[in-house]
Amino acid sequence: MADNFIDWFRNASPYIHAHRGKTFVVALSGAAVADQRFPSLIHDIALLHGLGIHLILVHGSRPQIEERLQLRSADMEYINGLRVTDSAALACVKEAAGSVRVEIEALLSTASSNSPMSGAHIRVASGNFVTAMPIGVRDGIDYLYTGEVRRIDVAAIEQQLINGNMVLIPPLGYSPTGEVFNLSAVDVAGAVAAAVGADKLILLSDEKDLKDGKGRMLTHLTPAQADALIARRKKLPQETKLLLSTAACVCRKGVKRTHLVSRNSDGVLLKELFTRDGVGALLSSEPYDQIRQAKIDDVAGILALIEPLEREGILMRRSREILETEINHFFVVERDGLIIACAALYPYIKEEMAEVACVAVHPEYRNSGYGDTLLSHMQQQAQQSSINRLFVLTTSSSHWFQERGFKQGEVKSLPMTKRGLYNYQRNSRVLLKKLE
Repeated sequence: MADNFIDWFRNASPYIHAHRGKTFVVALSGAAVADQRFPSLIHDIALLHGLGIHLILVHGSRPQIEERLQLRSADMEYINGLRVTDSAALACVKEAAGSVRVEIEALLSTASSNSPMSGAHIRVASGNFVTAMPIGVRDGIDYLYTGEVRRIDVAAIEQQLINGNMVLIPPLGYSPTGEVFNLSAVDVAGAVAAAVGADKLILLSDEKDLKDGKGRMLTHLTPAQADALIARRKKLPQETKLLLSTAACVCRKGVKRTHLVSRNSDGVLLKELFTRDGVGALLSSEPYDQIRQAKIDDVAGILALIEPLEREGILMRRSREILETEINHFFVVERDGLIIACAALYPYIKEEMAEVACVAVHPEYRNSGYGDTLLSHMQQQAQQSSINRLFVLTTSSSHWFQERGFKQGEVKSLPMTKRGLYNYQRNSRVLLKKLE
């Protein structure tokens, strides 16, 4: 148990350093606040604050509003997915937002010596940071006091963060004429994240984890992929569609990473932010797993990948010096600063051939398609250099390459210079593939 904790803490340290001083916007629903597990979520939020992360919390209050409407025998009408907020409903909205705000502030003020909040001393700032305007009349429907974000007071929010305060923003907006408007918490969170240039927007969902059509977890999406998913999956929950579209929109406005995380398990914020793979879906404008040309700083990471395979005799041994000399032939897959896969491409221009060598994938990511991704990338690189055939020498992975179009060859099929270096004692199989 202690060893597991030590390993986890050490593995989390790069993220602790990376997140310190960054600004995160966290959106949580009114249902999350009403959940009996909410104090644990607040403890984790307090921990993030203690690690030097600048936090802006945006909360919803739908169940709290609906409870008050029922007590008054009133209804909140929804038309085309938008709420119609009349004066009676607005009174319930203001009461609910105030109640939720006080509850969150109370939990963040806890300082009992026998609680996770001991010594936290968190100051919470809330206020009129959001200027709103009415949605108005759409398709003949007057949405009354339902509004949309017009402007965010960025300077005021940033000053609170500089002062070391956590900022708490309700789903309300104020107009220059003194009116109050009912807003979507998700819309507010997205607008705030884009306006302040947040490093992350974290959307805590009430739904289950996002999965593809085959039931596999979706861990990374680009905005375009999110748009396609919304269009393709007609049965996606309405909340999930809203969160995905908001995340995609915010990414396009410059927020580098948006996290869509189900709140339905304990410690989701910590797991998402302090482990390499997280537990939710990450939306970013650039691919999370980056394939690129290797550079000299990658040598240590490549060695860590290939040395276990060299000891097993699967790969030929390469020294650090050889790797440094041949680094321009290598390609790597980098995931959040860790080299998780590598391969090398050695061209023989005269024969219009190239060798694929040193294919290695981190044990935790095998059977995840990274070998295929690298091989496809190297095929493209070869074709751009007018290479029309690839070859590989392997002792243990012949089936893997054959399944990807390589065919059995002979030593005499190799380029002359490679043929002279062939190790007959190792007796590697020669596999070739013609590029179309």
